[in-house]
Amino acid sequence: MAEGYCVKCKAKKEIADAFEEVMKNGRKAIKGKCPTCGVVMFKILGGKASTPDGAGAGKKTETPPASPASNPPVA
Repeated sequence: MAEGYCVKCKAKKEIADAFEEVMKNGRKAIKGKCPTCGVVMFKILGGKASTPDGAGAGKKTETPPASPASNPPVA
């Protein structure tokens, strides 16, 4: 399935029991185990995960700065 680097064996190997997950920052990754030693292997994939409806894909919404007329001076 996916090939990753095992830090314990110090070699590239096929990731066993691999499954895809989405990290906190929205990027995709594959997580599984090394077939030889059993250590957890983790491979970060390129690109961000897309939402099913496409909402918020790469768009940031900013609130406009408040106008001075709406903020009266404090006495």
